[in-house]
Amino acid sequence: MLWPMIAIALGFLGLAVLGVLAVRVFVEVRRLARQVEHTSRRIQQAAQDLERAAGPLAGNAGAMAGTRRETV
Repeated sequence: MLWPMIAIALGFLGLAVLGVLAVRVFVEVRRLARQVEHTSRRIQQAAQDLERAAGPLAGNAGAMAGTRRETV
């Protein structure tokens, strides 16, 4: 009768360890998801800033290319 009780206790402890690890993984996944969301927002903001900054430069480059073609 001792061995079945030990087996049941070890099985319960194994499930408890798996439960604790599952909770830890869940918490870390949520933290990672928040970091990915934050980074995505920063990348989107940087892309918008770059697009705004490149607009006038693209217009100037187009004007310069147009004047170069006329002289050739």
